[in-house]
Amino acid sequence: MSRVPDEHRAQAPRSVRCVVVTVSDTRTLETDTGGGTIVELLRSAGHEVLQRHLLRDEPEPMKALLLSLGDRADVDAILMTGGTGLGSRDQTFETVSSLLTKPLPGYGELFRALSYAEIGPAAMLSRAVGGLVGRKVLLTMPGSQAGVRLAMEKLILPELGHMVREARR
Repeated sequence: MSRVPDEHRAQAPRSVRCVVVTVSDTRTLETDTGGGTIVELLRSAGHEVLQRHLLRDEPEPMKALLLSLGDRADVDAILMTGGTGLGSRDQTFETVSSLLTKPLPGYGELFRALSYAEIGPAAMLSRAVGGLVGRKVLLTMPGSQAGVRLAMEKLILPELGHMVREARR
């Protein structure tokens, strides 16, 4: 059996430099439990949170922010919460998908499978998406604290360093 993933994980950075972006038309930094949970879990795992942004679900400002973050040498990963549902204002999936240079379909597939185990068929309403923008990891999550915890604890934190290592190659 191949041990390549273990070798890759051993070579992965232990601390990843992240930016957290919350997409919401109604939340403030004080009421943004999803973004706050991401920050808390990243720091607890030894990662660095460089910035935290809160923006409305508007494609052009979102694109501008994500492209500027993607150009920064000090950013390894961009983690987003919110705007992944089916509502008329939920435009995160379309906006992020248009920027991905390398989609990571397994991320959304695994998130929905894990979510299905917790909430049943409503999991299909999640449009979590991820991949690379250039050499930066970009992952989206629902706005709910439960959805954020699921994505962070089961998928993102266990593989974040490994993803960043691969993105840099």
